Amino acid sequence: MKKFFGEFKKFITRGNVLDMAVGVIVGGAFTAIVNALSNNILRPLINALLKLILGANSLSEVFTFLVKVESEPGVVDLANSIYIDWGAFINAIINFLLIALVLFMIVRIINKINERNAELKEGLAKLRLTKEQKKELKEAGISRHDREAVKAYFDAKAQKEAEEAAAAAEAQRLADEEAARIERLNNPTTEDLLKDIRALLEANLQK
Repeated sequence: MKKFFGEFKKFITRGNVLDMAVGVIVGGAFTAIVNALSNNILRPLINALLKLILGANSLSEVFTFLVKVESEPGVVDLANSIYIDWGAFINAIINFLLIALVLFMIVRIINKINERNAELKEGLAKLRLTKEQKKELKEAGISRHDREAVKAYFDAKAQKEAEEAAAAAEAQRLADEEAARIERLNNPTTEDLLKDIRALLEANLQK
């Protein structure tokens, strides 16, 4: 029994279970908000529009009767009639669009908050100095509390490293070209031999 309750406690305290519970509660709250928005704000506006267009008083009166049964002359018995309830269908579409819009806005806000948090963490990581950087600043005689001096120092260091990397890349390129030239001289191709012969012939003709 103790083991059973221990496993139950472990289950209900798992992160995904708590997240699911929060999601259900928040979802229920948003459903109430969406229903209130639909029933108390949008539906009266739609009812007024339908009254102007169709002459019906509300969504509840937008029917297409397949079999109409009247309990009294001029009074339709909806319980025994067969009809298409367009009002309920339109209302379901409105609720769906509202729920989708609310969820979209929530996800959009959460994504923006996450992006801001990521940018903030990245900025703080850049401002946070490592032990090696603190030691380097101390040796350079720069106070780590002087942000402008620290920024200028590391900007100059980054520029110097970039210039050194570019110079090293250029030197490597020249070395590769020289090595390729020497390799071609030691192992000339047929094209190279023909060029040399042509150059010798032209030199002899000029003499």
